[in-house]
Amino acid sequence: MPDTQAAFVWACTLDVLARKPGNVSQASPGHGMQAAQFVASAHAAAPALCRPGAPLGERVEAAVQASLLSAGCNTNLGIVLLAAPLVMAAEQATHATAMAAGIQRVLGALTAADTAAVYRAIAAAKPGGLGRVEHADVNAPPTLALLQAMALAAPRDSIAQQYACGFVPLLTQLVPAFACAASPQAAMQRVYLEALALWPDSHIVRKHGAALAHSVMEQAQPWRERARRGEPLDTQPAFAAWDQALKQQGLNPGTSADLAVASALAHGLWAPRATLAALAGMDSAEAALAPSPAPGGGVL
Repeated sequence: MPDTQAAFVWACTLDVLARKPGNVSQASPGHGMQAAQFVASAHAAAPALCRPGAPLGERVEAAVQASLLSAGCNTNLGIVLLAAPLVMAAEQATHATAMAAGIQRVLGALTAADTAAVYRAIAAAKPGGLGRVEHADVNAPPTLALLQAMALAAPRDSIAQQYACGFVPLLTQLVPAFACAASPQAAMQRVYLEALALWPDSHIVRKHGAALAHSVMEQAQPWRERARRGEPLDTQPAFAAWDQALKQQGLNPGTSADLAVASALAHGLWAPRATLAALAGMDSAEAALAPSPAPGGGVL
């Protein structure tokens, strides 16, 4: 069985090692948050998220609670929601090609208790711009099975879309993009730009509306093409300038970052722990990011 905790922490650390315009990174904090909070919350969430045999809802709720205690704000609700089915599928699979079928089994076995626990986790994390909806509101007792609720939310939320589609978009469109980049940091940037250019970012839509989300999509498309060509984006001043411009407008493509982390996790689940450490420079990265900040900060 893969070392799911190591793969999860690796993916979350890689997330902040790579500059992702509009999103928090080691090179570019923003939205009231620092990169160290994301690494600390990954370490805090990993044991609950990766506890073999635990049901999905229990994993999600306990991981989110641990993250909130560690970081003082919501750093990884979307990541945890995406990671839980991947981790559970990997616990049952014998090789990477079995992941899709494993995810279908995990999603097919969800219970009413899973729905209630996921609702509590979302309500506790208070993701930015969540608001209220007429049907399947997470602030009310659940009346639908989790997959039904995700299917209702799928048109407006890319994480719900992954559940509704059995994670096929992530496995077929994003994970291959991660796997073909020259380095882990370049892979994280490329898959982030792929997600940002493919779908209106759900977090931006919730907080700022669809028009701004589509504008950011259009801005991402030429950068995605450069990433596909293997150009080193970090050497281009315009890339850092775009990052700062998005942050100055308060635009955080957080859902695209969540999808990128999930893609890294799906790729990293089948790599040996030593390989994960060497690939991401984890020892030096974690040393630089290790100090835990005082609770507080922004909310994704």
